[in-house]
Amino acid sequence: MSKPFDVCIRGGGVVGRTLALLLARERLRVALVARPVAPGNPTDSGASQDVRAYALNNASRQQLTSLRAWPDAPSATPVVAMQVWGDDGGRLDFSAPPGNAESALAWIVDVPALEQQLAEAVRYQPQIETVEAPVQAALTVICEGQKSTSRNEFGAQWTVKPYPQKAIAARLLSSLGHQGIARQWFHDGEILALLPIGGAEGNSLALVWSVSVERAGALEKLTPENFAAAVQTVCGAEAGRLELASGRSSWPLALSRAERWVGPGWALAGDAAHAVHPLAGQGLNLGLADAARLAAVIHGREYWRGLGDEKLLRRYERSRKADVAAMAAVTDGLHGLFAQEDARWQALRNWGMKGFARSGMFKEWVVRQAMGSASMHS
Repeated sequence: MSKPFDVCIRGGGVVGRTLALLLARERLRVALVARPVAPGNPTDSGASQDVRAYALNNASRQQLTSLRAWPDAPSATPVVAMQVWGDDGGRLDFSAPPGNAESALAWIVDVPALEQQLAEAVRYQPQIETVEAPVQAALTVICEGQKSTSRNEFGAQWTVKPYPQKAIAARLLSSLGHQGIARQWFHDGEILALLPIGGAEGNSLALVWSVSVERAGALEKLTPENFAAAVQTVCGAEAGRLELASGRSSWPLALSRAERWVGPGWALAGDAAHAVHPLAGQGLNLGLADAARLAAVIHGREYWRGLGDEKLLRRYERSRKADVAAMAAVTDGLHGLFAQEDARWQALRNWGMKGFARSGMFKEWVVRQAMGSASMHS
């Protein structure tokens, strides 16, 4: 008879696999409910067309590196500077602090490459067994994403505030090298980001463009040439001459959260617990911080307390809910501010961006927060 599992993780995405690796370090026997990934194949069929990219901060990078799951260059590209444009005259510039060769504002990571690294790490961890269906365990952790089918089973109510927007993702090639600069435009209620990818010397860009649902439908129907021209209209010449280098994917945007993250014998993590607007690029960082904190709480539990003890799990919930709520408030507030097309709001935004650009120490503090300088275990 096989040894019983300590933890069952439902969901084999980045957060689920990361948590499995962290808990295996604690010598816990982990069942990971996920589709197996064949060696050398990033995900299932069609993965080569995955155009998503994650912006990961320093804390996430350190965590994944410690698990030997950080992808090599050119699949992880450091962001050394960021430029943000608002309405006429509004602009912010950020740069990574000098003096540290490893410092960067963020790293833009290719999704299939990261998933493949995690799959390899899981494959060689004997404490983890990939299973096709949920199994009995002292603790079940749901990491199935926003569309989780398991939350209702545990009575976790899910609330959604839909935004009247969709995000469009694609890959572009530029006539110029990106130089590690991430660029973002807030324009007529839309948010367009061009993120450097393909290595520090590359000229590939990952596009994330938040537009109205109606405009998204129109953009998706454009020819590759006309779509690139539409992007160019927003960006001007700042990022060079652009051409579409991939297919396009899109998804609806919403601010979502679970009322309860934990209960006797179960917990939620990552997008199964919360989802925020992608304008700050913090979604996966929040999920990885969930995994780190839950693993830390389990590591520090009293010897007599079981893994599914609700009081233990509430330590995790209390710690993470505050951070997630703060980020949700920031992204929701910024979305609301920049979605306004009235000229008076534009003037206010312009004034705010200029004031922030001159704010000195406060601006430096924001940079440190964005980089994830604070420990994920705090």
